[in-house]
Amino acid sequence: MKAEKSSPKYMELANWVMEQIREQKLRPGQKLYSEHELQQMFGVSRQTVRKAFAVLEKDGVIHSVRGSGTYVNEDRQTKLAQRMRVSVVTTYVDGYIFPRMIKGIENALIDQGYTLQIAFTNNQSMREQSILEDIINRDEVAGIIIETTKSALPNPNIHLYREILKRKIPILFVNSFYPELPIPHVSLNDYMVGYRLTQYLIKMGHRKIAGIFKLDDLQGRIRYSGYMDAMHDAGLELDERNILWFDTEDVRCFDNLSERLLARVKGCSAMFCYNDRGAYDTLNLLTRAGIRVPEDLSIVGVDDANLATLGEVGITTIPHPMEMLGKKAAENLLQLIRNPLFDANYEFDGEIIERESVRRWK
Repeated sequence: MKAEKSSPKYMELANWVMEQIREQKLRPGQKLYSEHELQQMFGVSRQTVRKAFAVLEKDGVIHSVRGSGTYVNEDRQTKLAQRMRVSVVTTYVDGYIFPRMIKGIENALIDQGYTLQIAFTNNQSMREQSILEDIINRDEVAGIIIETTKSALPNPNIHLYREILKRKIPILFVNSFYPELPIPHVSLNDYMVGYRLTQYLIKMGHRKIAGIFKLDDLQGRIRYSGYMDAMHDAGLELDERNILWFDTEDVRCFDNLSERLLARVKGCSAMFCYNDRGAYDTLNLLTRAGIRVPEDLSIVGVDDANLATLGEVGITTIPHPMEMLGKKAAENLLQLIRNPLFDANYEFDGEIIERESVRRWK
């Protein structure tokens, strides 16, 4: 979980102004305290006050009138708070993560009197585009919770996200994020997942560890970074011939990867799988090829999906927080609606669940 950090003085001042507005001690159209008055009240420099004003102006909270002073804006946040619908967009409606994640979002929002407007991109950029355009054109929602689409690839819809930011509509990413956008995200700590599971395999005596990672989602690349650093920190060679990359289309026909996968695990005693879906399919491919898990090859996955315990060999994994992640995303979005300066980023840690798919290597 993210570490707590003290805010700089100018952010403390900016947050104080926001609190005064929320408590209606400062109202839309009302003149704000002068720079000199705020210096005296908080014991800070003029530069600190001006930095706080710059943050508040950038977020559309205040505006300055030359020769007159600084005023609280006719408040868009009030209008947003009066709207009681949140747009929730995920890649898929099915699968083992999304129903429970949406349930967590729904429960948290309904408790606060909000309703949900749900849409699915099917991990396709064109579908993402039409959904975002509809949200922008209608301009009826209090906020947006959205899962990224093929987040590891250049996205043609970045300009639509920038328009949402320009319009001051609170927005938060779940599961992943687009690195080029200043939009907060709530997700699993994917680097930690890659590092911790690889380190676990190393502690179990494995030295040649293959990996299968998703190419078009940022989670795959970040988990690969964790895997790579764990290998490096242990002084082990990372052989690219042992790495298999797959994309969204490959998931629908995983059997087509069988020859490539078998080539990647040659000479290895263990394998890191991007998620439990991949680990389950990999286990079946290995079994058909006469490779025993864990006697010949140990495997680990991510998510703690039902698939992890469905077969004869239970899969060692780190759980995805699913419903808890959805709940946290909803709570943080509500905080953003109330306070645009709120830091809504949050990453979940997870502990390894040991099952039969890993054995100690001699």
